[in-house]
Amino acid sequence: MDVGTASSACRFFRIDSVACIDHLEKVRVIREHPVGALLLLGVSAAAWLFLAWLATDMETPLAQLVMPMSPEWSASTVLAVWSMWSVMMVAMMLPSALPMIVTFVQVAQRNRQPARAHAFVAAYVLVWLAFAAACTAGQWTLQRYGALDAMALRSSAAATVVLLIVAGLYQFSPLKRVCLASCRTPLAFLLGEWRPGVRGAFRMGVRHGQLCLGCCWALMALLFVGGAMNVPWVAALAVAVAIEKLAPFGDRIGGVLGVGLIGAGVIRWALIGI
Repeated sequence: MDVGTASSACRFFRIDSVACIDHLEKVRVIREHPVGALLLLGVSAAAWLFLAWLATDMETPLAQLVMPMSPEWSASTVLAVWSMWSVMMVAMMLPSALPMIVTFVQVAQRNRQPARAHAFVAAYVLVWLAFAAACTAGQWTLQRYGALDAMALRSSAAATVVLLIVAGLYQFSPLKRVCLASCRTPLAFLLGEWRPGVRGAFRMGVRHGQLCLGCCWALMALLFVGGAMNVPWVAALAVAVAIEKLAPFGDRIGGVLGVGLIGAGVIRWALIGI
C-alpha cells in the first residue's frame, strides 16, 4: 500500500494519518523480516510457557522459592524471584518491541554491523532486567509490611487502590505522552537518537529501554493488583501495552484505559472504606 492509499484509508476510518502510516510501516518491517520477528516471538512464547507452568504447578521447589511465605528471604529466594520477574518482563515486552528491534537489526545488517544489533538488543533487555530487580524489591517490601498475598503475589485492598489510581493518573502525564510517542515511532527514534559504533548502539538500546519503561512502568505495577501468578491478568496487561505501542489508535485507548483505572480505584476505595 502506498502513502496516498494509506492516507485515504486513514481519513476514511478517521484515524490520524501520521499514526496510521507509521503503523503500516511497522507491519511492513515485520513482514519483510519474518525470521527475526518469529525468533523474538518464539523467545516470548517460551517465556509465557514457563510462566504458565510456574503458575499451575505450585508444588515445585522453584515455585515455592518464587512465592516465599516469609519476608525472611535467602539469597536463593532473591535470585528465584528476580528470575521470575525477568522472564515475565521478556514475555510481556518483546512482542511490543518487535518493530523497533527488527528495524534496528535491519539497519545493522545492511551496514554489516551485527555487533551493533546485539548491543542494542542486549541493552534493551538489560533495562527490563533492572526493572525486574525493582519488582523483586517491591514484592519483598509489600510482603514485609503485610500488603501482599504471598501465594498469588496480589496486593492488599489499600495497596490496590493506590496502584490503580496512580496508574490511571499516570496515563495522562506529560512523561507518559513523551515516552509513548517515542515508543510508537521507531524511525523517529532512530533518527533522533542515532549513535555510531557498538557503544553507541548500546546507549541507544538503553535509551529505548528507558523510554519503554517510562511508558509502561505504572501498568507493570498493576501486576500486583491482579496477581503476578495470574497468567490471564499478566497477559491482559501485556495486550494493553502492545495496543498502546503498536495500534494506530493506541494513544486514544491509553486514555480510555486511564479513565477506567481511576474509576476502578475509586470504586474499590468506596467499597473498602479507606
